[in-house]
Amino acid sequence: MANPSKFVAYFRVSTAAQGQSGLGLEAQREAVRVYLAGKGWPPIDEFVEIETGKGANALAKRPQLVAAITAAKRHKATLVIARLDRLARNVHFISGLMETGVDFVAVDNPNASPFELHIRASMSQEEARLISERTKAALQAAKARGTRLGNPQIAGLVARHRKAAKAKALTYAPIVNVLRANGLSTRQLAVALNERGIASPGGGRWHTSNAHKLIQRLTAEA
Repeated sequence: MANPSKFVAYFRVSTAAQGQSGLGLEAQREAVRVYLAGKGWPPIDEFVEIETGKGANALAKRPQLVAAITAAKRHKATLVIARLDRLARNVHFISGLMETGVDFVAVDNPNASPFELHIRASMSQEEARLISERTKAALQAAKARGTRLGNPQIAGLVARHRKAAKAKALTYAPIVNVLRANGLSTRQLAVALNERGIASPGGGRWHTSNAHKLIQRLTAEA
């Protein structure tokens, strides 16, 4: 039985672009913060994943979710997510998560019963299938008309954004390397940077999500 005041948070975006922007992650984090205010904020730990949610074996593709489940079990805590579809749009996957024995709550419908969760997962799965079919049909129609797919201007903007983000990340390398050498987790790294008055790339405070992105960029440059 989970302790009602202990929570482990899990956040996921399904594309690298969403992960780099931080918008999807920050929105999820804010939803969880509002839900847990007065009942368990901040969570014991936070886990961030940038990975697809497709497939019945999605759990095997997401080491951060596995780590979050393990942490929740270890601390007898509840796994909290912003939205059910941040886990997966797949009935089998949701059933598999339930069978792990970990308590979890989706902030967008915190009082949903297991039966309701299965129904919502079924609806999400069907919605994802229909979206995929419509997208494929639209692309095939565009190709048939001779439309050139993709936008080189957007690709150029994305490339320049990534280059600037990598350059900015390198400015944090000295202090981050020292802190990580002391064995700090991602969440502890965010706390340490805030305590030292070091602003995030966006000029604000550090959270697990943007600290995770920073580590990813520095690791890619190593």
